[in-house]
Amino acid sequence: MRPGNRVSSVLLMVCLAGCGEVDGGGGATEAADLVLRGGSVWSPGAPGAATALAVREGRIVARGDSAAAESWIGPDTEVIELAGRWAGPGFVDAHTHFVDGGFQLGAVELRDVDTPEEFAERIADAVARAPAGSWIQGGNWDEQRWGGELPRREWIDAVAPDHPVFVTRTDLHMGVANTRALEAAGITARTPDPAGGVIVREADGTPTGALKDAAMNPIYAAIPDPDEAAYDAALQAAAAHALSRGVTQIHDMGQWAHLATYRRARAGNRLPLRVYSVVPLSDVDRLASFVEAEGRGDERLWWGGLKGFVDGSLGSTTAWFHDPYDDDPSSRGILTADTARLRDWIGAADRAGLQVMVHAIGDRANDWLLDVFASTAEAQGPRDRRFRVEHAQHLTPEAVVQFGSLGVIPSMQPYHAADDGRWAERRIGAERARGTYAFRSLIDAGAWPAFGSDWTVAPLDPVPGLDAAVTRRTLDGAHPGGWVPEQRISMEEALTAWTRESARAGFADERTGVLEPGFAADIVVLSTDPFAWSAGRADAPVVDLTLVDGRIVYRREGS
Repeated sequence: MRPGNRVSSVLLMVCLAGCGEVDGGGGATEAADLVLRGGSVWSPGAPGAATALAVREGRIVARGDSAAAESWIGPDTEVIELAGRWAGPGFVDAHTHFVDGGFQLGAVELRDVDTPEEFAERIADAVARAPAGSWIQGGNWDEQRWGGELPRREWIDAVAPDHPVFVTRTDLHMGVANTRALEAAGITARTPDPAGGVIVREADGTPTGALKDAAMNPIYAAIPDPDEAAYDAALQAAAAHALSRGVTQIHDMGQWAHLATYRRARAGNRLPLRVYSVVPLSDVDRLASFVEAEGRGDERLWWGGLKGFVDGSLGSTTAWFHDPYDDDPSSRGILTADTARLRDWIGAADRAGLQVMVHAIGDRANDWLLDVFASTAEAQGPRDRRFRVEHAQHLTPEAVVQFGSLGVIPSMQPYHAADDGRWAERRIGAERARGTYAFRSLIDAGAWPAFGSDWTVAPLDPVPGLDAAVTRRTLDGAHPGGWVPEQRISMEEALTAWTRESARAGFADERTGVLEPGFAADIVVLSTDPFAWSAGRADAPVVDLTLVDGRIVYRREGS
């Protein structure tokens, strides 16, 4: 039986009536701190139905029926009446840019912009509120919403002549800078394209302002670093946002400054959700030394993962494919890393006992990475390494099989299927699209995906992601029966991928991801049953309550 598919042996010993007896005599000896009752209580892989849950000292102590829950209620027990609502494990988001997302909450938001004029207006509004000469940042723009033309620096110069401005595309693999920002970064017509990046240019070589992948690095280097107070505020904003969406645990594909921010919050008892803090793969030696000196953290904050890149993104036409893009036959995408160096980093990380996570979008990128993972594991022997491919977006049939045989975790973001499905076939054609976000094929091959959002690339909200995984309906309504419908999965599978399997992807599956006795009482209460919603019998669920360690950390107004 694969890890993550077991029913805890503790569950067989301690459970409410309906799941088995307590103490062999059907009675509890201690009152619970908290009881939830009168609803539907779901846990991945759990047998039978349950309507109640009991919590003591931050841990699940029992799950069963509401009548038996009475035996756990004492004079000091808090009782939450579910009143028919659904409760499940808190969502575990396996791929976020979390602290960056906290900054984005207070930055220019361009996700819903539909015209170049509106694009400029949003930036003009930000300029009007900003200190003189300060950097304006934000993003999430998508050129497909206004016909495909990439934004240009002139759009921004007209409204921000005295502010450097840099706003990123929704996939974070491209951004557009105005003239002031290009000047600050030293990017001119004479600047060559860097390895792993593209400066989009006019016919005479003048930069248009659009920069792809590594070409964005000089801009980032020119932007002043936030101070600690700004990082701390961004984290708190992001955490409040996550908890309001029922997300109780995140994996942050971040930087060392983000890990330092989490550690400050943890030391001050100001970290309200669980965090797996991941740093760049290029820093493998630094992380190995850090782990040796500091350990790996605790149940609220831990580290030991490294994130690298093979290629770019489909939207920016920088994902690496075997065959050319249909809409740009001159390109197969780009490598954003030196493959020899990337191979060495992967090997060094694995030798140090660290977890390796690598971004791969195009089919060639995924094939290359899986082969490297296979050769690394063969050379260095068996261990519980849990290699991850971040996104695993476009797969050949052979790659699907290899995920299963190698035990590599596909860390995937189902909302992208609803988003990219509007235009992906223009890029790569219908045949290659059949292997895009191949949830069904991967599960059938024994490679359970870990689900996440990729926030800020997509909304930090599991509910639309669940819909995308189960229905594969696209955001434009053009595929009511599902885009590549053979890759749809069940609601049970989608919820499992967003709880148990995402916890497993971060080595937290022995304490989170399920509602079993002995596990952390990280719980989300939804307004309606997602199973009824997926069957068309209920409205979309809304998060009413979020609990971490049995403590309410979010309550929807009026719920």
